[in-house]
Amino acid sequence: MYYPRNAAVGILLSTVLRTACAQTIILDNSTVSANESTVAPAVASVDAQESNSTADLFKGETLQLTDAVLANLTDLELTNVTLFGFQNDSETLSRRTLFGKCKTYPGDYLWPSKSTWRLFNILLGGALIETVPYAAPCYDTFGNYDADRCNFISSNWINASIYHTEDPTSINSILYQGSTCMPPALIPPNSASTCLLGGYPAYAVAARNVAQIQLAVNLARNLNLRLVIKNTGHDFSAKSVGMGALSIWTHNLKDIQFLQNYSEGSYRGSALKVGTGVQAFELYEAARQNGVTAVGGEGRTVGVMGGYILGGGHSPLSGIYGMGADHVLSMEVVTADGRFVTASETSNPDLFWALRGGGGSTFGVVTSIVVKAHPKIKVSTLTYAFSTGPTVTAEQFWAAIRAFFDGFITYTDAGNYEYFRITNLGGGRFTTDMGPWFAPGMSKAQLVALTSPLLDKFKVLGIEINPIFTDYDDYYDAWYASFPVEPFGSNTIRQASRLFPKSNWQDAAKLNATFEAVKSVVEDGAYLVAFNIAAAPKTGYPDNAVNPAWRNTVMHAIAASAWSDSGGTADIKAVSDKLTFDFMQRWRDVSPGAGAYMSEADYIEPNFTQAFYGTKYPRLYSLKQRYDPLGVFYAHTAVGSENWSMSEMILGNLPSQNSKLCRK
Repeated sequence: MYYPRNAAVGILLSTVLRTACAQTIILDNSTVSANESTVAPAVASVDAQESNSTADLFKGETLQLTDAVLANLTDLELTNVTLFGFQNDSETLSRRTLFGKCKTYPGDYLWPSKSTWRLFNILLGGALIETVPYAAPCYDTFGNYDADRCNFISSNWINASIYHTEDPTSINSILYQGSTCMPPALIPPNSASTCLLGGYPAYAVAARNVAQIQLAVNLARNLNLRLVIKNTGHDFSAKSVGMGALSIWTHNLKDIQFLQNYSEGSYRGSALKVGTGVQAFELYEAARQNGVTAVGGEGRTVGVMGGYILGGGHSPLSGIYGMGADHVLSMEVVTADGRFVTASETSNPDLFWALRGGGGSTFGVVTSIVVKAHPKIKVSTLTYAFSTGPTVTAEQFWAAIRAFFDGFITYTDAGNYEYFRITNLGGGRFTTDMGPWFAPGMSKAQLVALTSPLLDKFKVLGIEINPIFTDYDDYYDAWYASFPVEPFGSNTIRQASRLFPKSNWQDAAKLNATFEAVKSVVEDGAYLVAFNIAAAPKTGYPDNAVNPAWRNTVMHAIAASAWSDSGGTADIKAVSDKLTFDFMQRWRDVSPGAGAYMSEADYIEPNFTQAFYGTKYPRLYSLKQRYDPLGVFYAHTAVGSENWSMSEMILGNLPSQNSKLCRK
């Protein structure tokens, strides 16, 4: 129905005035209280073939919010039903005018009352969770103190990401959340030990069907609530949290279907349809059970079909298959207007282009993705480690590292992927480990032949190592043996990264400068985690929104700077600033025009639109304005985020998610 602008504003205002009142509905010509016995969940079941994808919808995707459901609730005069309605394009400008600069927060006149949250939960079918921080059992604040549970949480806070990913709101990058609820055991003795909600969302929807996601998107849009999306919360930039936000938790969308003979656009072959909540270990297990290989990351608990693949997604298989986003065939997604659509080559192709590499929490909430399934593949690996010591000087150590660097193009041309770390132990001492050298499609003998020249150089340099070569029949076994559960949740560290281009290895002077830039950062105290990786396979790759810097890189390097948890603010700020403005500037200076991987990047990367998106950014920004003109979806450094700012800073220059989000 069309409403003139003033009428639309009036309807919203009148609705808001009723949010503090009891929720009612008309049944049998009588006004009764709206509760679980009088109001059913707002959902209708549609046919599984009602998709523009050639794959049928999952059961949860057939359960949708429809115009007919909303019309029925309107006819029954359900209080505040308009808060859950789909976007009316004629209202876009008037809504933005009404909302003002900032998102709606507790205490604002548009903030839902308790009765409205209760109604929302009824329509969701009981899926609404009022946030209780993960570490709350260590405190009395939320009424769930449990000493045994606190001890478990404390013992596994950093070393076991799998537990955090099972929580509706816990995330990796808690520094930017505000660190407002940490286990007391991880708080310095002289610091205050408290548990507050801080930058965690106020509520989360534990989504198991499309209707629940649509209701959440509609409510957030209609009341200008901050909306965030959490899958597993791995992102380095805290994109899954925000003070006073409504969160959509996609972790429970776990369906997987193997499609033996799949056709989509120009593709013919086997595929996997995968729910957004599926984690890497689950995807790889399903692929192995069906005798195929799926492209994903090395992290076991990462939600592959969430921010990983939407941000591009690098993989141990990138050398032969490219980025994770390169293998997407179709996607089911709830857009900012609340509608559920298919994105593919032939359905909403612009949206399809943007979702494949343009970043998560930006264009919509993806519920499932169909990806290519590749044949079973053998893999060989190599691990080794060496350090400075009585027989190895720092000069020898770095000469060996340089010998390894010199072969980066050779190794990526062979489709290999090396994951290595370098640590400054202090006092001029260093250590490194290769964990692992990953060679998909290669036999053990082939990997031995490829790496023999390097290992011979190590011997000449006086570096004695114990190389361990292992071959595997399939990707899953190699991956499982090589990559343990990743750490999570430290608030005493910041990371930043750079994609170093292949051209730096094709020019002797540039290679010297690149190596010195990396070496100097480690010598000055940074911890290095790096990948010799290429993502431009010989078989080609599709046109999508993946950062063009990925197509030219041979090294993705992450620098991490840590500080003592008992350090003063000035000391911590000095470490933090040195990472961004000194260490990373050295890397930027030797790689002008290159970029960085958005999911493992500096929280305050200068010129992030160029670094994370490159030449793709203008088109992405235009599509953001088309698909989300009201700014329903926001994430730090996401497309369009430069139009917004957080109202407070951490350490003077780190936008705090424990503050208000406002338009500039």
